[in-house]
Amino acid sequence: MRGTSILGVIVVIWLVIGAIAGGQRGYYSGDDTNCAEAGTILVTIVAGPLNYIGANPKIDCKLPEPSK
Repeated sequence: MRGTSILGVIVVIWLVIGAIAGGQRGYYSGDDTNCAEAGTILVTIVAGPLNYIGANPKIDCKLPEPSK
């Protein structure tokens, strides 16, 4: 059980560092969030400390347009 709690703490710290990196890049300040922006924010948070050694994940997604 002790190893599980240590792993949980490490995962939480990892995600907090990723969230801080997203804030430093200004990802949370946009009013109009689209698929690509939301994906980039999510991947940045998951990348965690890797952001500080050069990782700069970007997501590009194209959603289908409704028919006219």
